[in-house]
Amino acid sequence: MHFRHLALLPVLLVALVGCGKPDSKPSTAPGKPASGRPIEITANDKMQFGVAEIRAKPGEALSVTLLNIGTMPKFSMGHNWVLLVQGTNPEDFVAAGAEAPTTDYVPAKFKDAIVAHTKLLGPNESDTVTFNVSTTLGCHIFLCSFPGHFQVGMKGVLIIE
Repeated sequence: MHFRHLALLPVLLVALVGCGKPDSKPSTAPGKPASGRPIEITANDKMQFGVAEIRAKPGEALSVTLLNIGTMPKFSMGHNWVLLVQGTNPEDFVAAGAEAPTTDYVPAKFKDAIVAHTKLLGPNESDTVTFNVSTTLGCHIFLCSFPGHFQVGMKGVLIIE
């Protein structure tokens, strides 16, 4: 097994143990809500999220606020929060994202694989995204798509139960 695959092991174990097998036809709750249950996630210069797991009910509205508490400049240590559709390969997503600096490392060719995302943040900046989670039970990976951040552990899981 390659070293880069070992980095995914904790997330995959959570997905397999904590979430079960995803349905073949994921569904989403309709429309964008005006507000949702607030969740604050910090991001720092150590390339870590302050929250690695979020639990939600099917179709629940969430308002995720990402706050960059780091001090390094955005061009060298920017952070975003991207929630992927269940079953999306995060390695493929971040590889494509590395080639998309003009769109905050969120690749346009993966637009259908994104549930929600924040903008890329510099020090002391924050952004909030409000969305309905899927109505299908299971896990969605969230990550920072700034180059190299996912690979060193800047990721987590949204568990719909």
